Amino acid sequence: MSRFEVAFSGQTVPGIPLDTVKSNLARLFQADEQRIALLFSGRRVVIKNNLDAAGAEKYRTVMERAGALVEVVDLDAAIEEIELAPPPADPQAPQPLKVAPRDEYMAAFSDVEAPDFGLAPVGADLQDAKAEAQGPQLDLSEFSVAPVGSDMGQAKAAPAAPVPDTSHLKLME
Repeated sequence: MSRFEVAFSGQTVPGIPLDTVKSNLARLFQADEQRIALLFSGRRVVIKNNLDAAGAEKYRTVMERAGALVEVVDLDAAIEEIELAPPPADPQAPQPLKVAPRDEYMAAFSDVEAPDFGLAPVGADLQDAKAEAQGPQLDLSEFSVAPVGSDMGQAKAAPAAPVPDTSHLKLME
């Protein structure tokens, strides 16, 4: 059993005004103007997926009656695989070096194609130059610096509680 998806790309039935199609779709989907605008954004929007053939055809006919042309895609269709041809050889491109392996271990890597990197001269900078970092532009004109030793508005300590009067207390033996 094949599965289908119904997608809309903003195409309308010829001869039907765009405003009519938008109002028909708003009524059909019970959607507000913002959601209908998303349907007509120019991108492909999947309306419904995982439908059987009858359900997909029903969606297509209802949408077509509303003035919108939809695309019904078979999700289970076989995808044709295409094998790309290798790019043509550039006669001016440098040819890879052929190196004879020094032992049995290195012979395993003899078929590896790697780019032929050259060596930089002694003292050359191998890292790309970086642009100078720019600090943020801040307006600090409303701030000033207080003189050394001035009170910066720290909270004052609460005054100590008064010493309780203990003159009326006596010790007895």
